[in-house]
Formats: sequence, C-alpha cells, structure tokens
Amino acid sequence: MATQKLYAGAKLREIRTRLGLTQKAFAEKLGVSLPYLNQMENNNRPISTGAVLALAQEFGFDVTELSTGDAERMVSDMREAFADPVFADGAPPLADLRLTASNAPALARAFLELHRAYRQSHERLASLDEALGREDSRVAPSPWEAVRDFFHYCDNYIDAVDRAAESFATSRDTHLSVEDRAIRHIEGLGITLKESDGTGLRGYDPDSKTLTLSQHASPSTRRFQLLHQIALLSYDDLLEATLDFARFHSEEARQIAKIGLANYFAGAALLPYDRFLTAAMQTRHDLELLARQFGASIEQVAHRLSTLQRSGAKGIPFFFVRVDQAGTITKRHSATRLQFARFGGACPLWNVHSAFETPGRFLRQLAETPDGLRYFCLARDVSKPAGSFKAPVRRYAIGLGCEVRHAGALVYADDLDQSNPALFEPIGVSCRICERPNCHQRSVPPLESRLDVDHNARGVLPYKIIP
Repeated sequence: MATQKLYAGAKLREIRTRLGLTQKAFAEKLGVSLPYLNQMENNNRPISTGAVLALAQEFGFDVTELSTGDAERMVSDMREAFADPVFADGAPPLADLRLTASNAPALARAFLELHRAYRQSHERLASLDEALGREDSRVAPSPWEAVRDFFHYCDNYIDAVDRAAESFATSRDTHLSVEDRAIRHIEGLGITLKESDGTGLRGYDPDSKTLTLSQHASPSTRRFQLLHQIALLSYDDLLEATLDFARFHSEEARQIAKIGLANYFAGAALLPYDRFLTAAMQTRHDLELLARQFGASIEQVAHRLSTLQRSGAKGIPFFFVRVDQAGTITKRHSATRLQFARFGGACPLWNVHSAFETPGRFLRQLAETPDGLRYFCLARDVSKPAGSFKAPVRRYAIGLGCEVRHAGALVYADDLDQSNPALFEPIGVSCRICERPNCHQRSVPPLESRLDVDHNARGVLPYKIIP
C-alpha cells in the first residue's frame, strides 16, 4: 500500500508561531530551505520526513498530532453540513473540503457556525407560535451545542484540569483510596457529609456547609459526585481560567461548560492518567477489570479511555459514544478518524443499537466505513436505576472502538478473524454523506450522488445511486 503523504501546513504554522520563530529560523531548525518551509506551510508540498524527525528531536513535539485533530473533524463536520438540502445544488468535492480544513481552519469554523445558526433559525420558523413575539430574535448556538463543540475540538482532553486531578489523586497519602482522600478533603474544608434518600444525586448548601449525596446511587456514582464537588470548591480558579480561554458567547454555555469541566476533573481523579494508562495496557483494556480496580463504572472507564490524548503519553486512539433508546447520541467523542454525526443519530448498522437487546453483555463488531478504514467496535447497554420501584430507570448503550490495527491490544478481539474481509460490517456516519449504493437501512439518498429512478423495477432501494 502506498504511503499517504502528510499535509499539515496549518499545524506547522501554529507550531512555529507558538515557538516565536521566524520562517527563516524555523527552516534552519528543521533543516530545510526557506522556500520549502513556505511551501509546506501552505500545503503546496507534504511535510518531509526530515522535518518530522526534526520536530521530534529539536522541540520534543509529538508528531502524531500532525495527522490528527481539527482538520479531520472539520472535514467530517463540513460534509454533514453540506448534506443539508439547502446545499443540494452545490456541494463542493471532498478534496476542496480537505483543502479548506487544512489551509483555512478559521473559515471552516465560521462556516460551521453559520450553518448551525441557519438550522436553529429554520427550526424556530417551523414553530411560529413560539418564535413570533420574541423581542430578541438573534440566532445563536444553543449553549449545549457550544459546549459539545468545545470539548470536541479540544480532543476531549483538557491538560491543565487533567494534571490537577491526577495530582489530587496521587500526590500525597498514597495509601489512601481516592474516596478516602476526597472525604478527608471535604472534611478539611469544614463541610459536613450527609446521605439522603431523595431523588437528587448531590446537593451542596454553602450556608450550612453541608454536602448531601444520594444513598441510592451506586458507589462509583457517589465517588464521582464527591470529586465533582471538590472541583467546584477547591479548583474553581482553574475551571474559570479554562472557561475564559474557551470564550463562550453566552453565560448559559459557560455555566454548562463548568459542569463539564468539573465532571472532567472527577473522571480524571477517579482514573488518574498515568496509573490508569498503565493499568489499561496491562489488562489489555478489559473494562470490567479496570472498573473493579479503580472503583468506577464501565461507562466511566470507557469514556476515560477516549480521553488518553496527553502529548508524549497517548493511549490507543478510541472513539466513545453513548446513545439512548431512540438512537439519539447523548455523548460523543472520537480520537480516531471516525467522526459522528453532529445532528441526528448514528448508523443503524452499528452494533451499539443492538446492545439494548442483550443487556449485560458486550457485543463485538468488525466494521468498515465507506472510506475503507476498518474498526473494532465494542458495545454494551448501561442502566441507571434511581433507587426505588416508582423511580424511572435510564437506559443507554455505550460504544467504544478503535482502528482495527490497534485491536490486538484489546482482550475483546482475541478470537476474531481480522483477515477475513467478509466479517467487516459496512457502516457509515450519516445517510446523507454515506456513499454505499445498496444499504438496506438507508433512510435518505446521499447528497453528493445522482439518482436513477426506474418505475418498472425495484431493488433494495426504490432508486439506484449513481456515483
């Protein structure tokens, strides 16, 4: 197979700017000519092998960052945006989208922001009884979407918060469990810890300095909520500084993001980076063993595996997703080249949807996306009871996966024949951008293809897709 050329001009410019070097000085450090550096930064030429080695040797740069990150996410997001019917007559070719994401990432972000605003405006106009009479009709991204995109484009890894949580969990009194450490910390703040038989998971009263946790919650949930409150009480300055960096456009988004950052701290303290990464490799990513070892839930472990993206100490690049019974994605992150639909649900051929039918079991799947990339996918249902007969049970399914070339590091893939192409299920991201011609689960035709409709013949679909 031919080696893929690496074009990462925007990333190369970003590195040079961060180092405060002129093009001439940077070219000397990389051992290339000034014109050649200029061509690499403008994606007229691929990054040379010598330049890649120099980045690692001279600056200690994690060169894997050159081929991952924002560009691929933005290409996926733009493809989905252009699948909107409003663009039906003029969707640009994939090569143009890749060029935009690499050379003009700010323009790509602005386009995505504009499309999101259009969608919201369209939805408001569809509900005139609600939209008419509003004094402020300006269209802005919903707070939830803004926060989701913030974590999405941070690669779901917040270094300062992650390291602070790891320091809290490991720096002193190493004989203590993280729960005992958290309880001591709370008591050291003069806070009384109580239990409640109510429906709320956590409640803090700053006047009485009382923290109440639900006695019906699982032990892993109680630990998580305890650490969440510690993040809010003792690491507020760090969270606020991170929020300043994010520059949210609404106070609601900022407040939602603060919850997300406190959740991030709790997960990183419960599963501290270095210790968890070592255990993950030793157990070959056995989610149940890791959950028992760290006193966490399977969902917490799976989510944490997808965040192991620390420069110089990265874990396997995983994708992680959580869906509800209607197929709606409620959590999503991908450190792989597989990206999820920003709107709507996931591909129905993906095994995560079947997890609801087999509660308590791990489902395995070998899958292939339309671009020819192959993945190992793991899925399982997750139930969250509220602790009483009349309380509702929340049911989700979680999916975790990686490119098949990493599957050997997962215990779940041991007996699967990865050399047999027939065993790979054809999956996609969204029907509107999926190019598969004969998918029996297709809901709408792909936007970038023409259709041939024959009234006298019917196949799997009521039309034929012309590439």
